[in-house]
Amino acid sequence: MTEQSPREELPEPVVRTRRFSLSLIWLVPVLAAVVGLSLVVHAWLQAGPGITITFQTAEGLEAGKTPVRYKNVVIGKVDSLELSDDRQRVRVKVALNKSASSFATRGTRYWVVRPRIGLGGVSGVDTLLSGAFIGADVGDSEDEQYEFKGLEMPPAVLHGAPGKSFVLHTDDLGSLDTGSPVYYRRIQVGRVASYTLDRDGKGVSLRIFVDGPNDHFVTRSTRFWNASGVDVSLGANGLKLNTQSLATVIAGGVAFEEPHGPHDATPAPEDADFTLFKDQVTAMAPPDGPPRYIRMRFNQALRGLAVDAPVEFLGINVGSVVSINLDYEAKDERFPLTVGALIYPQRLGGAYDKLAAQAGTKDGRVDLARMFGPLVEHGLRAQARTGNLLTGQLYIALDFVPKAPKVAFDPNATPIELPTAPGSFDKLQEQLADIVTKLQKVPFDSIGQNLDATLGDLDRTLRHVNGDVLPELKGTLKGAQRTLGSADSALSSDSPLQQNLGSTLEELQRMARSLRALTDYLGVHPESLIRGRRGDRPPPSSPPARPGQGSKP
Repeated sequence: MTEQSPREELPEPVVRTRRFSLSLIWLVPVLAAVVGLSLVVHAWLQAGPGITITFQTAEGLEAGKTPVRYKNVVIGKVDSLELSDDRQRVRVKVALNKSASSFATRGTRYWVVRPRIGLGGVSGVDTLLSGAFIGADVGDSEDEQYEFKGLEMPPAVLHGAPGKSFVLHTDDLGSLDTGSPVYYRRIQVGRVASYTLDRDGKGVSLRIFVDGPNDHFVTRSTRFWNASGVDVSLGANGLKLNTQSLATVIAGGVAFEEPHGPHDATPAPEDADFTLFKDQVTAMAPPDGPPRYIRMRFNQALRGLAVDAPVEFLGINVGSVVSINLDYEAKDERFPLTVGALIYPQRLGGAYDKLAAQAGTKDGRVDLARMFGPLVEHGLRAQARTGNLLTGQLYIALDFVPKAPKVAFDPNATPIELPTAPGSFDKLQEQLADIVTKLQKVPFDSIGQNLDATLGDLDRTLRHVNGDVLPELKGTLKGAQRTLGSADSALSSDSPLQQNLGSTLEELQRMARSLRALTDYLGVHPESLIRGRRGDRPPPSSPPARPGQGSKP
């Protein structure tokens, strides 16, 4: 058996050449790739800038689903959600459309639109079905910005809205809030846009927005006041209740109006500053001018006097009490009360102008001490008077007290200290105390003992009268009754006494006539007292009867 070599045992490969042919089945993935590439290129060409918005919570937001809308038009979509490094906020990455690249600028505001129920009303109801979304409001700046801090509440005013913004300054916010209505003649014309605490911490600044065209009703002389709650007043016309609307009772509100009489009707410019008064009466009052601080020292109790109690000058409100402090005088061992008040002298009107002209100025202001000096000399005193008999509330009255004792008034004292005098109620208390003191000095015990002894004697006397005197008096009255009966019988018309009395009266009448005739005769013939009475003249003879005339029978 012969051995073969390895080459002879292996078969030789046969190389065949085959022509490549394209099958139609590859056309589908190629077309899909082309379409996908075109979509990627289109998305890359349409993609806008990416921004990051931080919120306190991601409630209602979903990555890849939650849209970003401006005027209900989708301008972007949420890409992802993540926590911030300090885990205090949520970072929301948003991909804006290319057409919305202007929303990546400074001043743009973003907030989450979700259902909200508050005192200002109900908002975001449509998101109950469609879900929450991010609202946007573009600003006026063109500077690019890609990091934003989202608003937790929707803004009250959007950029570009017709109208004007104004700034109001007040002591405290009260019941006002963002979105509280602004009224003009009880018609809502705007809203509170925002509020901030002043840098010095002594007040609050509110920014309100008045919609156009009603913004031209705000002039340089316009007065604003807090219309929140219900204004209840009791006067001569009875009980009055005043409010702008039911909404202001719950959510608060601001009202404004122009003052009566001549005023500057020029429309106020944008962001003009105004003062927000507490009520309409204070707002529509004449200008107060700068306040001045005075001090008063009372030596009697001031129960019922509280901070904000009014200070009146001859019945005109000129200020209010700002402080009440207790002091101690070791010399007299008394505890006087020091009352501080802010007054507005310009509320006196024309009287202030005349008094200020006489007093002059000091440190660029009216010298209030010199203005009060002559008034104190004429009896101006501060008194605590009762303002309400039901509640016992007191107020400070600056009035002239007749025959007031002279007091020392220091015009150089800082602050000015006005002398005080007891009020009418205090005088009444003093008089009552004097009466009580005098009554305590009356010996009621001895008077009672003497009165008891007197009543005993009177009781014994009455018993003696009832036992002895009254029976005798009864017999005497019976005798007097019999006597009166006899007199009545004697004076009857048919009694002899009555007839004799009548004859006597007739004789007296005849005698009186005779005396009257005698007196008349003596008045004519006084000589008859000596010569006697003359004889009567014979009667004249009657003339003879004429023929044919008969005599009278």
